[in-house]
Amino acid sequence: MTGYYKVADFCFAVTLLADRDLGVLLPSFCPFVWESGEEKLFELNETASLPERPEAVLIDEDRNDMGHTRVFRVEDGYRVELRYGREDLVHVFETNADFTKVSAVICWEDRYAPVALSSMLRIVFSQAIIPHVAVSMHASVVVNDGKAFLFMGKSGTGKSTHTRLWLENIPGSSLLNDDNPIVRIVGDEVIAYGSPWSGKTHCYKNESAPAAGFVRLKQAPYNRYMPCEDIAAFKALLPGSSVLRQDKTLHSILCGTLIEIAGMTKVGEMECLPDKDAAETCFKSVCK
Repeated sequence: MTGYYKVADFCFAVTLLADRDLGVLLPSFCPFVWESGEEKLFELNETASLPERPEAVLIDEDRNDMGHTRVFRVEDGYRVELRYGREDLVHVFETNADFTKVSAVICWEDRYAPVALSSMLRIVFSQAIIPHVAVSMHASVVVNDGKAFLFMGKSGTGKSTHTRLWLENIPGSSLLNDDNPIVRIVGDEVIAYGSPWSGKTHCYKNESAPAAGFVRLKQAPYNRYMPCEDIAAFKALLPGSSVLRQDKTLHSILCGTLIEIAGMTKVGEMECLPDKDAAETCFKSVCK
């Protein structure tokens, strides 16, 4: 079973060993189903097993409410392990250095197997697009008057809350993505795209809009917008960008892309309360 998808105008393929229903396994990907004829960004192929890697070196590890992820550097690329719930059920994939060829072992007896497959695709996609002047961002995106406004910040900062305030108080606003939009430089524009990954919010739109501004949110007992330029703008964008920071080549390319984005769009910081005035202040400030 092979599925073809197109996200942010990048095509990729997923091939499973058994005849499984990808529409059921990956429902958030249904709006992104595409034809097979175009050049692919990467291919993920399920395999029955992967070789032992005694040379593997652990370079990154993350444990949160979404699971446990470990990243290893191997001779010809990377090996990633994902666990959800039971520690003995491990989903593994290996990729070459440029994230174009991926082999995956998926434990289908694990009820989180579809989540693991989606996470694998998100991890690979976010790294494979970097050489193409694109970045996967941890942000919530509202579209207003045909322009995209991206809200960034640490987990718990209130990105989704601020987005909701725009939807409720800024006429003509709609949600594009609530967690993981894709941002690309296309010609002389910065474009924000929806994706199959939107956190806990079911918003999977195969749509795009030119980016009008990026806003890093910070909780405060008042509402104040501060524009960022040059290094400050770059620093505001970097923490929300998905990159394997131990990969110096990808990290360097990403930094170059962020510098370009910072020079092409408005970037700012918003110290705010979770209220109507915060949304109105932010909207008026970015749209000046």
